[in-house]
This record gives sequence, structure tokens and C-alpha cells, in this order.
Amino acid sequence: MALASGIREKRVLLFVGAGVSMNLGLPSWHSLTTRMVDHFRLDRSLLARADVTYQTVAEYFMIRGGDIRCLSGWLEADEQPSQEKVQDSEIHRLIVALGFPVIYTTNYDRNLEVAFDVHGEKYVKITKPSDVVSAAEGHTQIVKFHGDFDDPASLVLSESHHFERLFFNSPLDVKLRSDALSKTILFIGYSMSDTNVRLLLYRLWRTWVDSGEVDQRPPLYVFTTDSNPIQEAVLSHWGIKVIGDGKNDPGGALKLFLAKLEQEIRGPLEAKDQAQQPFKRA
Repeated sequence: MALASGIREKRVLLFVGAGVSMNLGLPSWHSLTTRMVDHFRLDRSLLARADVTYQTVAEYFMIRGGDIRCLSGWLEADEQPSQEKVQDSEIHRLIVALGFPVIYTTNYDRNLEVAFDVHGEKYVKITKPSDVVSAAEGHTQIVKFHGDFDDPASLVLSESHHFERLFFNSPLDVKLRSDALSKTILFIGYSMSDTNVRLLLYRLWRTWVDSGEVDQRPPLYVFTTDSNPIQEAVLSHWGIKVIGDGKNDPGGALKLFLAKLEQEIRGPLEAKDQAQQPFKRA
């Protein structure tokens, strides 16, 4: 598989979404939105409306004088599984083992960092431009694309926060555009119905179209289990290759996919190691 070959040669970046953290048993956004609604004694039935999203509720919370640190605290309390859960997560072990040079994530939690810690691999966390300048060479970069719990002000939570990020011109956006010019990107843990993700994919494609050299663009892959022919056609038009088997077990399917990549990468490496062993006489 070309993707496995690219990972082996350190030419692939990983983009990690909420689906990866949810495999640890973490709650969905419903828990946070319920707390915000209860905080202002609103009717919980509002959350069932199609025109109400967690970003909208977060925007309301902040307009009404709610503190971003309060939101961050609630979210952090919900999204911090035990170290043992991360250590036992085969998906997180595989992410570390595959050795991506850069991992972007829209998750606020520290699960990726904990995974690197428990498996003894070094990394650098990047949440702001100065982190890029001071990043040590040779370590995986974990880029917190939507902020980090260690810096509540960096969190992209409300509707306004998301709209501002969609301009795609922040320092981390510039870094992503630069990285995308020379590297393949693999997205995991995302729903292709997420408008924010689709816009990001579109803008990455548009960057190449505007350059006039779209035929030189490195491949871009999305692993998903909720694809359909219409969606695949649109994404294919943007130069995106959809990978997935359509199973109802997203976590299990993702684990099998990453394990297959690890197996394909290990094969050539183990053969190379054996070839380099000194010849021994019988």
C-alpha cells in the first residue's frame, strides 16, 4: 500500500479527530451542552432542536457572561480518562508505533501526549507559534489545532471561535498549509458530515488548485466508516481518497486499519534488519 510506504519514509502526517478519543469511552458533546443549559436553567429540550449545536450553546454561554475557564474545567473533567485506559488502548499504541513526524488534532484532551508518555516515545506539543520555533528536532510534533486544556484561552469552543478558525489564516493554519505542500495527510476519527472538517479539506485542495500545480499534490486520505457514493464522489473531486469498510464498529475498523499499516511497515523493515545481520557460519 502506498500509504504504508509513505508512513515508513516519514512522508505522512496524521490528523486525529474526536472519534479516536471516544474509543476510550469518553462522553460526547451532549454532556457539556447539558451542563451549559442547566447552568442558565434553560429547558433541556432545546438541545434536541436541529438548529442548536454545542458551538451555539457555548456561544450563548459566553454571551451571557460564562467564563471560558469554567467551560474548560467542565470539558476537562469529562475528557480525561485514566492513564491505564490510554495505555490499554490499541488504537493509541498504534498511533505512537507508526511514528508520524507530525500529528495534528482538534481534540483538547491530553490523550495523545499520555500515549507517547506511557509508550516511552518523545514528542513536542505545539499550541502557538513560539512552540514551533523552540520545537526539538527528531521528535513527533503534536499540534493542538483547536487549543489545549493547559491554555484555556486557546480553546476553539464557541460558534465565533469556529468561524474565526474557518478563515484559515492563523499561524497554525499557515503551518498546516506549509506541511501539506510536501506531505501526505491521513485523517482519522472524523465524520465526513462535519462541515468544519469538509471546509478544511476543501481549503487544502483549493491551496493546490490556486497554485496551478494541483497534479503535483501529495495524496490525502480519509479513513471513515460512514461514507456513501455521493460523498466519495465529492471528496474524490477534491483529490481525497476515502478508506473504510462501512462497518458499524468504527473503533474496531480503525484498529484493524492501523494494525494493517503497522504490519505492512514492519515487513520490509524486518527484512532489511535481517539482511544487515552479520553472516554466521554454521
